[in-house]
Amino acid sequence: MSPSQKASAISIPFRTAIEDERASPASAGRILLVDDVLDNRIVLGRRLQRRGYEIVEADCGEAALEILARESFDLVLLDVMMPGISGLAVVSEIRKTKTSQQLPVIMVTAKSLTDDVVEALQYGADDYITKPVDFEVAHARIVVQVSRKRAADAMEQRVRERTAALSEATTTITREVEQKRQSTLRAEFLSRHDSLTKLMNRAAFLEAATAVSDAHAAGGSPYDILFLDLDRFKVINDTFGHAVGDLALRGLAERLQAIISPKDALARFGGDEFLVLHPCGPGDEPTATLAERIIRKLTEPLVVDNHEVAVGVSIGIAAPAGMHEPAETTIGHADIAMYRAKKDGGDRFRLFDPELAEATRRRVELERDLRVALKSGQFNIVYQPVVELKDHTISGFEALLRWNHPKRGAISPAEFIPIAEETGVIVQIGEWVLRQACATAMTWPNDAKVAVNLSAIQFERSSVVAIVMSALAASGLAPQRLELEITESLILLSAPQTLDALRQLRKLGVRIVMDDFGTGYSSLSYLRDFEFDKIKVDQSFIRSLPTDEGTRAIVASIAKLAHTLGVATTAEGVETEEQLQHVRTNGIGLVQGFFFGKPISATEIEGVFDALDGAGYPAGFPVSF
Repeated sequence: MSPSQKASAISIPFRTAIEDERASPASAGRILLVDDVLDNRIVLGRRLQRRGYEIVEADCGEAALEILARESFDLVLLDVMMPGISGLAVVSEIRKTKTSQQLPVIMVTAKSLTDDVVEALQYGADDYITKPVDFEVAHARIVVQVSRKRAADAMEQRVRERTAALSEATTTITREVEQKRQSTLRAEFLSRHDSLTKLMNRAAFLEAATAVSDAHAAGGSPYDILFLDLDRFKVINDTFGHAVGDLALRGLAERLQAIISPKDALARFGGDEFLVLHPCGPGDEPTATLAERIIRKLTEPLVVDNHEVAVGVSIGIAAPAGMHEPAETTIGHADIAMYRAKKDGGDRFRLFDPELAEATRRRVELERDLRVALKSGQFNIVYQPVVELKDHTISGFEALLRWNHPKRGAISPAEFIPIAEETGVIVQIGEWVLRQACATAMTWPNDAKVAVNLSAIQFERSSVVAIVMSALAASGLAPQRLELEITESLILLSAPQTLDALRQLRKLGVRIVMDDFGTGYSSLSYLRDFEFDKIKVDQSFIRSLPTDEGTRAIVASIAKLAHTLGVATTAEGVETEEQLQHVRTNGIGLVQGFFFGKPISATEIEGVFDALDGAGYPAGFPVSF
């Protein structure tokens, strides 16, 4: 090493008069600070000087070993990642001549991975701290190591002065202290890391994010938080079991570790959620680019225990809104943006903006109000007629849920039903709708049927078969008059017990209807695998019938297939006479839509039946069939 290199490797301890006043009268310890980044040495060195430590600097591993060859220290603070000789190589060289008692070493690493920590401890390091450095935590660990060093020095002196008879007892005490220290380190590691993935846990991540946030407030580099939530992970647990799900989480965590940079912090936030703290200063990878790489990598199939599984991922990205925004707030904003990405279909990322916060606030309020709406009598049911074209009679009605909010007025089912499903409130609401609809249908003449929609959540979290049987028994409604409408997604994502429940219901005599038929990619396979009593052609097809030749061909094929299988067909959303003519031409027997009538209350239905004329349709209904 040249004289100029030596000069750059060793920094004369820097102190101002004010700092000398703050320092303790006696040195708290002599520390060699080794880091190739000058800013890191300045920031940490000054703060340690204020606590009374004498600091000597080295900017590389070579310089550190040269200094250690001629000077004595109470502690070495050693960066892991350095050009030239790495921190691991330096600690290995130190341990060739000095034990932990003679010279403790604390490793400093910027990684969220655990491999460097484990390897450093194996090479002989005594402790570790992570970047961004939480100074109070770092100082506490330094105090422990320096105290141990000085205690060890004092003990050595006493041992030399004592007789050989005390040697064995002293060795035993030292071994017990070391075992206790190692046990403490292991316990501390587990308290800050997820036991399954070995990533940082929620508490450790929040601590790291808070440190970066504080540095940002002091003029440091900006940063972003990425909130990751796995899509379709529940299917893995339901299909292959939680053991395979845990293995999949480990594999996905390893993929994430391989994607992020050493400067990023990665944590498992809980369940199938992960957090990434990503610096976004000059020279750093754009956060959007990182998010795109994460999506591409995590959506690749993964082989776990001889099973090929695949998941998606929704990512929310948020940056601090101001210099002093708490890290917890930024994490919350990233969570909000993630929810938007998931709502938009998943396998994408979304950036946080204040409008998302307002939408989330409204959603939280609706979720809160939804939990009391049923008890408060805010729900009501309306019924839309289903007309039999062959004889112009009313075949039945579909029960539709409405929410009249005391402050917001009528709230669209498209807004509150997803919230009810996510929170599980749909189980209680769905049972109430079923019982009310069955009781109301008993007041109708001519054995008119009532159709009730069922959610996948009701199958997952309640005994649907028992509830349906109870509702039928309480109302006296014949099972043949009850139609249960399910969507293709329920069949697609359901567990085997869901299909078993549907078969039991059909065996009771209840009619099973596939709603929104044709919107999924595998509707035809379901018609083959399960005996539906009816399919309802989605209104998106009916709407395009008059203008789109391709749609007309699809509807004709659906009607022909249903006829071949002996399955009844209902056309949803018929609003014009022209649409009706096309439906009639294709031989679809049942029709539903505003052309025949909007949904009406239970009390209004009685008037509809009273108004039926000799032709079989109520007065006021269209007559030009």
